[in-house]
Amino acid sequence: MKQFEIIVVGGGMIGAATALGLARQGKKVAMIERDLPTPFSSEQPMDLRVSAISPASVNLLRSMKVWDSVVAMRVCPYRRLETWEHSDCRVRFSNDKLDLDELGFIVENRIIQLALWQACEQQPSLSTFCPHTITSIKADDEGHTVELDDGSQLHGQWIVGADGANSRVRDYARIGVTAWDYRQHCMLVNVETEDPQQDITWQWFTPTGPRSFLPLPGHQASLVWYDAPARIRELTSMGNKKLADEICAHFPDQLGNIKVLDKGVFPLTRRHAQKYHTNNIVVLGDAAHTINPLAGQGVNLGFKDVDVLLDEVASAGEQWCNETVLRTFQRRRRPDNLLMQTGMDLFYAGFSNEIKPLVTLRNIGLKLAENSGPVKEQILKYAMGLS
Repeated sequence: MKQFEIIVVGGGMIGAATALGLARQGKKVAMIERDLPTPFSSEQPMDLRVSAISPASVNLLRSMKVWDSVVAMRVCPYRRLETWEHSDCRVRFSNDKLDLDELGFIVENRIIQLALWQACEQQPSLSTFCPHTITSIKADDEGHTVELDDGSQLHGQWIVGADGANSRVRDYARIGVTAWDYRQHCMLVNVETEDPQQDITWQWFTPTGPRSFLPLPGHQASLVWYDAPARIRELTSMGNKKLADEICAHFPDQLGNIKVLDKGVFPLTRRHAQKYHTNNIVVLGDAAHTINPLAGQGVNLGFKDVDVLLDEVASAGEQWCNETVLRTFQRRRRPDNLLMQTGMDLFYAGFSNEIKPLVTLRNIGLKLAENSGPVKEQILKYAMGLS
């Protein structure tokens, strides 16, 4: 049996960042992941899975010395953000109002994962077990034993569950979730755009769901189309040319002409773990919370989890392996995650209702928000993790 201090289950962006950060603090860490990330090549098509990375998340990745590797592959900074329902009632944000070089970056998830893995490989106290799955987890007086699909056994004092929304670790720990499905699906479409528009991301609210634009490097973009499941199924059954025509008919004119490159569909779900830790097991990222992707906050909340967990472990010094550390982590992170989830739910519900007085009120609200000055800037700073 191989002995470790901490076993991190899940080697995606959040799991790899957690494992790397703990190893850099001198902990003996094991990271278990089912799938090896595909090596990067600049000729590869853009992945469908992308994230809007906030300045706070960039700061975390910089502190881990991996952000330069991300940038060396490919990223797309954006400097403006707009959201609206009626074209005359837009809320606009720009980097110069906040004295920032950019508001954030659109990055393929796999690229962040690859940069983290490259750094993980340089850590002598970090062992990676991939491609492997877990067959069983058992508790003992000194921690937990994890058995892998090849029969090998790993023992750790802590287990960190960073294994996604359907977390095996969360189930093993018998941590319940509050969950529901939204009555919409989300289609991601990678496109080539005729017009250069890489400095802006926008979201337009329509009676059937939002339409979003996320810039990608070159003349490319990721479009997000929220709609009823039946409508999304209809759209995904179309050929690329017909889908492009449908997008041009149902997206704002500012998009311009496009060519569809790839598409995929994802259901919208909301989950929140009823607690984040028990018996020296902690869950974070999507294993602890999933959020409506309206504002692109999912991965940024996960990186906040990582940042706080690393801070609490470092502050505890030699006394890191106790429930007090995990209780403090939960106390610092759960309210913030719940607030962001609730805010997105209220936003989603508010813009899903076509009662005429409510439509009028929310457009008045957007108009007021656009002219709210410091209040508008403070809201954006909070969403970006800067306050």
